[in-house]
Amino acid sequence: MPYAPEHDEVPNPLRKGLRADPAPEPCAIVVFGASGDLAHRKLLPALYNLAAAARLPASFGLVGVSKSPFSHEQFQKDMREAVGRFSRTKPIDEEVWKDFAEGMRYCAGPFDDAATFQRLKAQLEELDKMRGTRGNRLFYFATPPSTFPVLLKQLKAAKLINKPLETQSTRIVIEKPFGRDLPSARALNQLVLDVADEKQIFRIDHYLGKETVQNLLVFRFGNSIFEPIWNRQFVDHVEITAGEELGIEARGRYYEEAGIMRDMIQNHVLQLVCLTAMEPPVAFDADAVRDEKIKVLRAIQTMDTPEQVARNVVIGQYTEGSIAGADVPGYQQEKDVAQGSRTPTFVALKFNINSWRWGGVPFYLRAGKRMPKRATEIAVFFKPLPHSLFGSGATQPNVLVIRVQPQEGIALRFNAKVPGERYRPRTVSMDFRYGSTFGATSPEAYERLLLDAMRGDQTLFTRKDEVEAAWRIVGNILKVTENPESPAPFAYEAGTWGPPQADQLLEQDGRNWRRL
Repeated sequence: MPYAPEHDEVPNPLRKGLRADPAPEPCAIVVFGASGDLAHRKLLPALYNLAAAARLPASFGLVGVSKSPFSHEQFQKDMREAVGRFSRTKPIDEEVWKDFAEGMRYCAGPFDDAATFQRLKAQLEELDKMRGTRGNRLFYFATPPSTFPVLLKQLKAAKLINKPLETQSTRIVIEKPFGRDLPSARALNQLVLDVADEKQIFRIDHYLGKETVQNLLVFRFGNSIFEPIWNRQFVDHVEITAGEELGIEARGRYYEEAGIMRDMIQNHVLQLVCLTAMEPPVAFDADAVRDEKIKVLRAIQTMDTPEQVARNVVIGQYTEGSIAGADVPGYQQEKDVAQGSRTPTFVALKFNINSWRWGGVPFYLRAGKRMPKRATEIAVFFKPLPHSLFGSGATQPNVLVIRVQPQEGIALRFNAKVPGERYRPRTVSMDFRYGSTFGATSPEAYERLLLDAMRGDQTLFTRKDEVEAAWRIVGNILKVTENPESPAPFAYEAGTWGPPQADQLLEQDGRNWRRL
């Protein structure tokens, strides 16, 4: 017989005709908000890790921009400390860092001052000469949303944003939240498209860079055994949980403005819904994938009345409690939180997707702060057996669990016979874990997303219509829950899975939340 390779053998992309990831072109990245937490914890460590893995272009430069009065050397030293503390690869390779730091510059000044952008322009032109970045730019907005319009207008006035050219690229990465509601998101989209083309805009959601989230596409559309049962004929319901042990972590001012709906549901959690419920795309490219995601968002039944919201949405706010043996304060005792605040830190809700695939299958979502543990997962519950041969309650419905974090992997729960003479079924699991299977640490989400942005690949970034469709869903709920005449959030003790009313949301349908 001719040799047949094992299924786990890594294919050669060129031999198999698959698209190999292109190397990014030379470029300079500009990080607005370079003195902030996101730059220190995520962006600079991610860029360093790409440099250590030889994934950055050889001709690369970086300019940090903020109001802090740093020199180039002080900025390099500050970023060296941040990378040493937060990078997933340690210790720092001094040779890699030396070359990385040589292309690092700093530009101090307020964002509303045109002189700041003239200095930035001069530094970028210097990097073109010294580092060979060829006029290619990637502007990263690691700043509060209120600064986005100012940055866009200043970049346009300084002629730092060019429409797409064959010889040069200008791209803009914008952090969440993209708008505060549907009208503000539309206004921001209009402003963005006044200064740039949609193909230049990368609205980032770091959840889409997580390995397990990306693997969900491969799992669904790369295995013939799951797609035939991924529908209303076989699936009873879907539960998506995004829980965090942490509280608001000194972000009281931000959280008072955002709350859990804007912070988690409008972006992260709805993205997980889209990837779980979408139809197979016609091709694996940016527009084809995002076309299918937008269909899911448009099919989600909106809640247009207070009665619908009351029946399908539960919001909560944590009080003081204990997590992992340590006492923690309640939300209203956190710094910069107003006494008597009605800002929710927990939400549980039920969605219906009006489509041929999912009609009649409820999607239950929950997200919250100060949960018993950090856990993000998608649980697909299959329908119970029509008749059990082994007695009532002897077998449990099959469940497929996709763990997004922290222990990335996939588990399938099924029934098996306990050894012995009697037919005693018991639930067991097949459990795949990334770390133990592949023997390597998964790259951080920002590493993948930054690399894709440099390449111009928008597959894992959200599109204009996608953002607005998500706000249409969430905005209707916020109109009710943020009405001063609406009931205040239910209290729940820190270290629990939300208020009892969240359990009742499923119990009224004869279901329960999965134990984590």
